[in-house]
Amino acid sequence: MTYSPSPRQQERIAYRRGRAVRSVLLAAASTAVVGTLLAVGITGAPGWTRVKESFFDPDTAVEYLPAILEGLWLNLRLLVVCASLALALGLLVAVLRTLRGPVFFPVRVLATGYTYSFRGLPLIIVIYLFAFGIPGLRLQGTPDVLVLGAGAIIVTYGAYLAEVFRAGIESVHPSQIAAARSLGLSYRQAMRHVVLPQAVRRVAPPLLNDTVALQKDVGLISLAGPIDAIRAAQIGVAQEADFTPYIVAGVLFVLLALPLIAVTDGVTLRAARRQNAGN
Repeated sequence: MTYSPSPRQQERIAYRRGRAVRSVLLAAASTAVVGTLLAVGITGAPGWTRVKESFFDPDTAVEYLPAILEGLWLNLRLLVVCASLALALGLLVAVLRTLRGPVFFPVRVLATGYTYSFRGLPLIIVIYLFAFGIPGLRLQGTPDVLVLGAGAIIVTYGAYLAEVFRAGIESVHPSQIAAARSLGLSYRQAMRHVVLPQAVRRVAPPLLNDTVALQKDVGLISLAGPIDAIRAAQIGVAQEADFTPYIVAGVLFVLLALPLIAVTDGVTLRAARRQNAGN
């Protein structure tokens, strides 16, 4: 027997559908009005012609697009490597900061000092220290500036992610560990099988937000010298005395971030729905 909604239910469905359509139309109309006002205001400014020539030159954009795309490939590889290692480092430091007992006091102090220091240092300074300070020591086997710059990004973001992981770990009620220990699990097994899965699930949205921020900051690797998208754009600006290559690089970074931002929004929405369902 097939379900057939009652006339009153059909009226409710039609009413909600009509409200949804009206909301979409109103949003589209307001967006069009605001966009038109912005376009008129910007293009009607006295200096718009000069800004258009200096920042939005199509010929310059086409000329330097291949070089910027080649540099963007380096940024993409750095993003994958730095994000993976920063997540691993952050999780390790977070676990070390949550260790209990006086024997682990030196470990907790070192982990706390690391997070406090690198969360306070600007990333630019850390990159300079790693890329130019470490080679100045003239140690045998020193890696190149690309690896050192990536290391600066990893240790800086590892400190931020460590605090996110620690917040997730401490949000799990202590009774969870007590129950796991009562079942015969060791502290390490309880952390691995009980606490960490819940902690990671709870802090997934902020972790993804930090990854989005990392996606932008990998462009700072250009300060160490490698030719990434930002450095390629800088070379184009110096050669043409035109800022259009910077606009091209910025648009490419935005396009690179869109999938990750969409995933972040989706995870955040699912987490909110799960919490509301639990309540």
